[in-house]
Amino acid sequence: MVKIQRFGEWCEIEVPVHWEGYSLEYIVRTLWGAPKKQKHNMRMNKQVLTNDEPANWTKPLHAGDKLKFHFFKEEDLGLIPSYYDIEVLFEDDHLLVLNKPAGMDTHPNSPEQNNTLANAAAFHMQMQGESSSIKHIHRLDRDTTGAILFAKHALAGAILDKELEERTIKRTYLALVHGRISKIKGTISEQIGRDRHHPTRRRVSPSGQPAVTNYELIEYFPKLNLSLIKCRLDTGRTHQIRVHLSHIGHPLAGDILYGGKPAFSRQALHAVKLEIPHPFLEETIVCHAPFLDDPEIFKGIDPYSF
Repeated sequence: MVKIQRFGEWCEIEVPVHWEGYSLEYIVRTLWGAPKKQKHNMRMNKQVLTNDEPANWTKPLHAGDKLKFHFFKEEDLGLIPSYYDIEVLFEDDHLLVLNKPAGMDTHPNSPEQNNTLANAAAFHMQMQGESSSIKHIHRLDRDTTGAILFAKHALAGAILDKELEERTIKRTYLALVHGRISKIKGTISEQIGRDRHHPTRRRVSPSGQPAVTNYELIEYFPKLNLSLIKCRLDTGRTHQIRVHLSHIGHPLAGDILYGGKPAFSRQALHAVKLEIPHPFLEETIVCHAPFLDDPEIFKGIDPYSF
């Protein structure tokens, strides 16, 4: 565990025993995996202090040294703050995890749009007196619900982007699909590209981007002819779960776009769990997302059991 606390625009980290002898360069570039350009900017702009003195980036550190990072400088929020009664699943000075409702975009598609989860996150930050830009790390479709991760400052955003790319952030989804899944567990590895016959639809395509979806059957409901499955993503392509499950003959219930029947008012897909290696604390943050809307879709299912 790393001792960390905020002082205004600065974040202080006490060098733990197991960092003894490491340089600041090694911590930022290797332990945290920050991009070279971002590290360079931090160094050139003197955004790090060691024991309240300008940092020497190559000098070995000692346990108990105090590192101060200028993480929280005032800047444009980057979008229009807009009130929405959002559910916070986790929050500290670096991360924000929100439970997205159905019918809401993750982020604006134009500068003037203000009814997205990102706008609500910006408002939430503003009401707490925070004026740094907030960044979504991944997205959910408009009618998919559940946990979405935001970074509260640039370095956290860069580290989390890398974690997502390297698959150390784990995303677990629940889905109700038509029919009985024949395999208890399986992996769908099919490339996904745009459907040239439709403006928004995707399809399995040999010329598309690599996409991997792992699934597990949780329960079959014979009266409804629906299977409840758990999915984990190794990639994050647009509509990935929807495309892959439709491809194997089990479209999501309610997902008209991909061949599902109108059993519900939207596709039955929920991001139920998010496991995040914290960028700085050396511990994993686990968030479970309760079902906010359409409780009949996942009626009787405990989101905390996954």
